[in-house]
Parts: sequence; structure tokens; C-alpha cells
Amino acid sequence: MNFCRLQTLVLFALGVFFLNRLHAEVTLPAVISDNMVLQQKAAPALWGKAGPGKIITVQTSWNKRTYQAKADALGNWKLHVNTPSFGGPYTIRISEENTVTLNNVLIGDVWLCSGQSNMEMPLAGWGKILNYEQEIANANFPQIRLLQAIHVTANQPINNLEVRNNGWDICTPKTVADFSAVAYFFARGIYEKTKIPIGLIHSSWGGTIAEAWTSYETLQQLPDFAAAAEKIRAAGETSKIEFARQLANWEKSRQAADKGMAGRWAAPGLNTADWKTMPVPGLIEENGLPGFDGIVWFKRKVAIPESWKSEDLILNLGPIDDDDITWFNGEQIGATSAWNIDRVYTIPARLIKKGNNDLTVRVSDNSNGGGIYGKPAQLFIKNSSGQKIDLPGNWLYKVSSSLKDLPAAPKNPDNPNRPTVLYNAMIAPVIDYGIKGAIWYQGESNAGRAYQYRELFPAMIKDWRKKFSSGNFPFYFVQLANYMKRAGQPGPSAWAELREAQQMTTKLVNTGMATIIDIGEEKDIHPKNKQEVGRRLALISLNKDYKKKIEYSGPRYQAQKIKGNRIALTFDHAAGMKASDGKLTGFAIAGADKKFYWANAEIAGNTITVSAPEVTQPVAVRYAWADNPDANLVNGAGLPASPFRTDQWDGITKGVK
Repeated sequence: MNFCRLQTLVLFALGVFFLNRLHAEVTLPAVISDNMVLQQKAAPALWGKAGPGKIITVQTSWNKRTYQAKADALGNWKLHVNTPSFGGPYTIRISEENTVTLNNVLIGDVWLCSGQSNMEMPLAGWGKILNYEQEIANANFPQIRLLQAIHVTANQPINNLEVRNNGWDICTPKTVADFSAVAYFFARGIYEKTKIPIGLIHSSWGGTIAEAWTSYETLQQLPDFAAAAEKIRAAGETSKIEFARQLANWEKSRQAADKGMAGRWAAPGLNTADWKTMPVPGLIEENGLPGFDGIVWFKRKVAIPESWKSEDLILNLGPIDDDDITWFNGEQIGATSAWNIDRVYTIPARLIKKGNNDLTVRVSDNSNGGGIYGKPAQLFIKNSSGQKIDLPGNWLYKVSSSLKDLPAAPKNPDNPNRPTVLYNAMIAPVIDYGIKGAIWYQGESNAGRAYQYRELFPAMIKDWRKKFSSGNFPFYFVQLANYMKRAGQPGPSAWAELREAQQMTTKLVNTGMATIIDIGEEKDIHPKNKQEVGRRLALISLNKDYKKKIEYSGPRYQAQKIKGNRIALTFDHAAGMKASDGKLTGFAIAGADKKFYWANAEIAGNTITVSAPEVTQPVAVRYAWADNPDANLVNGAGLPASPFRTDQWDGITKGVK
């Protein structure tokens, strides 16, 4: 035989040998790794890949038992192990032709944490919760473990969850900074009272809708979503290259429509006589441009001290929604495409001139709220000595183009706001992993369809319970916080209707709701006090799951009784009911004409009597019924009453799909 041919055959045979050996070796999904937490007193699954037909052996150190499973024709295997009461650390040895040893495994309680940006909001990063530096420094809890899912979408259910660091992290100041603040404070609250190890699987995505987190099978039972879910399931994965081509063409048309670029609005000597003024920071929709999406240019003059001119300066603009390009004296100094990242740019010394300098920021708002929206303290220019020039105030602005005047943008195949795609990619891969329960913080993105949420949200909870091996597990969620401009008079509110839909969902068995109507912020949809959000969720679990005799809810409306020109309301969780400060506020009353007036409210035990001189024959009461209500009813534990209404009159989101 020709030597070269023999050499080729030998190399081919060796390649086949090593390829077959590689396929025969045991591999594990990212959710099964060192440092993981397995659900206590349960039979959680372990699974992975191996050679087709091979026997996989699993040994667990806590009970010195050996388990076996046979891989199917595709190499998939799965088995269940029995876990004791909480403890550890332990090891798990998984063997076939190779051996994988999982070290530092704890037995405890595992919680799935999901939702949109308020669940995703990290301690540091774009979140910067209250006292975040100290909270991070103190986050040394080796018995709390963190599994951080990465943003992924899929049109069909997939098997592997993509995670940070390829597996579980131990909770330390180095690992917690970019983790969900709500999830961390929830776990800390439980661990400090029980000393049970806690595993957190965090799988969230900011700005997402609940139907994206719901399976195809369940959405097929909901007429509002069935067709869209079917379309997603039937579609192939759209080519990323084709989407990039479509987007590039759309961006060209967008740039062509930008009068600011064509007119060189970044020039420092531009005539701005026809520009208007807008307070910065703030959302453009709240400051003269309601419902606007498009491009807005901002300008202001900045006087730089003579002594600063010889050094580079730092410009801090805080976060901008969604994208920006920033110029100083006509030269671009920075650009960022992300709504949740602080803009920090360097101003070169060579650009600084005597007297007024021109600062220009081009803001692209693609959807929802937009603008230079951070806190006033985040807007400044500083020198190397830390001296600052504050930038908040009235800036000049001019609209350059509106998205309404452009063709629709191409749909991103990775867009998370499509039915089922987040369930498929970020929930389905962990349904075999045993959990204690789930916590959820979402609803902002469904607020405009609050009546629809009454059906969708409980359907999603039942969906997860049906899919997970843990069955009818506890499901605790956060009611929307107060947000947006405070209304002067009683009136309709989509956010109030969404909170009502959340309250209705507590009728499902084994659910609980943390009310945070007292800790939101008017101008920030991401309130910073995530410590209290996590604590209130933990209170529910400590009472219901860990049998601690602890109050976990604020006053909850039970019934009303009309007494002449007054209405008496009764509550449970009412011990020590009072106004958190000053006079009791937040109540409105109406007669048959459905016109509400602010009401006087008086507490007597577990009853509150409500009246108003304008309403002599009352029929209904509402409490905290607004986007951002002025409401202060709490109980003796300091927990706020959930918003409610006693009427069933049609709301503004009824029929909205």
C-alpha cells in the first residue's frame, strides 16, 4: 500500500477513535456544576450527554448511594437523586468513560427568579441601588449561590441554559455586584432567619412582556396569543445576516431623515433661535413631547474656568435612553447605544476655549420613555481635582426626525418581546431542576393591557407549575410600585388596573404578593430601594414556607358596607392600622354617577369609614387608584395596604389587546 495512503488511513482511524471517545464522555449542562444547590428533601434530576447506549453512574456523598442511567440513542441521559435535609458541602461523581466530580455542592432551597428590569436590576452596574457600595462589601454569604442566566431567545424550546461563568457562583462581593438585587435581598432575608442554603436561578430580561415567558402549549389556550405563538413556532430562525442587511438599509433611511446631521446642528455657532427649552434631566415624553419616538438634539453653553483649560475634563451625562452621540465645540467626543449605561466621556484639553463652550447631545429614542433621564447629581463636568460644573437645568432642544415618518424597522430575530421565546430559551432548560419556588417582578410592559393580564398572568403561573417537576410550588410576585407624575384629582390609571390584575392573581393557591406602593419614584421606573422589595418577598416566604410567625402583608380590603352618606370598609392584616405619616390619604369615593372625589377616612380597629361632602349617596370607594398615588395606609408592621377598588366599572384597558 502506498505509504501516504496508509498514513491517511491511520490518521482517519485515529480521528474516528478520538471523536467517538469525545462523544462517549459525560458532559453536563451549565446548571449542573460545582457550587450548585440541590433542592432539599426532594428527588431533583441530574442529566447530560454521553455515548449512545452507555451506562452513566452517579455517586452522591451525602448518602453514599450509587445511581445509574442509560443514555438514549442521541446520548441523552437523566436520573433522579434523593436529597436529605439541608446541609453540605458534598460531592457528586458522574462517570462513564470519564469521571466528572462536582465539588462544594449544597443541599438547600432553590428559587427561580424572573421578570423584567426591576428583577434584573443589579446592585451596582446600571442599577446602583441604595447604599450599593456597602451592600456589595457586606455580601459575603457562601451559603447563598447564584446562577445568572444570559439573555437568549429561541423559537423552539432548547435544552441548555446559557449562564455567566459557565455555572454557579458563590455569593461574595466579587460575584454579587451584577446580580439581581431583589433576588439577593430575598435570599438574604430567608437565610438570615433559617440558615438554610439558598440557590438562586436568575433568569430575567428588562422590558419584556409576560407572554414571552409563557409556553406555546399554554398560549394556544389563550385566544389573544394563540396565532402569534403558532407563527413563532412555525418560523425558522431568521438569518442574522439578513436582519443585519435589513437594519443597515433602515438605518440609512433614518440617517437621511435626520435634519440635524444634514444641517450640522453640532456646530458651535449654530443659530438656535427656533429651538425650544426642556428641563434636563428628564424624559422627553413628560416635558413637551408626549408619545414621541425619534431623534432629538440637545444643546447648552458651558463656561469652563480659565484654570481648567490646560487639562482633559470628564463629562458625565448619566444614562440616556436609548442612544446618543455627543459633541463638544463641534467635535464628537463619545457615542453609546444602550439605554441603561452611564455616559462618561473625556473632553480633550485642546477643545476647550475661553468663555462659553458648546455641548451638543443627539438622543435617539426608539420606544417608550427617552431622553437624558438620570438624576441631577449625575450630570456634570469635572476636572482632575474633583471640582464640578453642574449641568442640570433648561437645555435647548429641537426635534430632528420622528419614527412615525419612517417605514417600520425590521424585526430583530433576537427580539425578546415575542410570545414563548423567553420561556423556550431561559425557562425550559431548567424545568427538570428541582426548585422550592419562584419569585417574579414584572408587569410594567403589560400595563397597557391590564385586563388581558388578568388571564395571562395566572395562566403563566399554572403553566410553569405544570412544566416543572416541582409541581404546585410557591409563586410570589411584586405588585407594581408607584411611578410617574402624581395626579391632582382621582381618575383612571392603567397601572392601577395592572395592580388590580396582580391582586386578583393571589386567588391562585400558593401565591403571594409584595406590595411596594410606598417606595416607588416619580421619575424612575427602577426604584432604588430593592432591599425592601426583597425583604417583603422574604416575609411572605418566611410565613408561608418556613412557618415563622411574622406579618407578611399590609392591610387587605375585604368588604364594604354602605351606611347613609358613608361607606365602611373592613380589612384583614389590619392589626395596628394607621397612617404612615400625618392624615390618612389616598381614598376617593363616588356615587352612581361614577365621579370620584377625594374622601375623608377614619380608622376604628379593622374598619375604615370613608366619606366626602360632595357625595351624599355613595356606592364605591377606591384607594391608591393612580399611577403614583398619595396613599399612606399601613398596619402595625409598617407594611402598606394594597391598592383596591370596591366597584367593578369598566377600566380604560378593557378590551385592549
